[in-house]
Amino acid sequence: MATTPKLLTYEEWLKLPEVEGIEEVVNGDIRKMPPNKWNHARAVEQLARLLRAQVDPEKIYVVTTVFGLVIRQEPLTTRVPDMAMLHASRIVERDGYIHSAPELIVEVLSPANTGAEGAEKLKDYESLRVPEVWVVSPEARTVEVLSLKEGRLSTTALLREGLLKPAQFPGVAVDIRAIWPK
Repeated sequence: MATTPKLLTYEEWLKLPEVEGIEEVVNGDIRKMPPNKWNHARAVEQLARLLRAQVDPEKIYVVTTVFGLVIRQEPLTTRVPDMAMLHASRIVERDGYIHSAPELIVEVLSPANTGAEGAEKLKDYESLRVPEVWVVSPEARTVEVLSLKEGRLSTTALLREGLLKPAQFPGVAVDIRAIWPK
């Protein structure tokens, strides 16, 4: 006789101890992920450094540390973006977690990522109404820019060179070539 696994609720999740490493909850199921590989981490940190240099750190947060972004409480789904940019004044924090959409999310692809996992994450960001997502591929040295239009995230550019300009942060621009490790 097959048993149905018990899905984690928001209230149960709040009581769990903090753990080392990266954990996301997708539809009540805890997913543990290995630490990022070095090229992944370098791309995240280099992009974050370039963005931080152009914003007021008291008003705009560029976050690369592991933090819980609550997508929905029922069924519980939380994500841990590689990087997020948020206007400090728009953050909704409850129970120690973020319950509002960042203005920009960056996901850096790893060789182990599957297309289904990426599509699932994008659907979650879309449901939270994240206005812009960048999908960075260190191997291909490309950045896919997705924008929220009429409630759907869709690709607006796939870039190998040129300037990345986050729509919610006028005056901020990053030369794509500066992201990649030398």
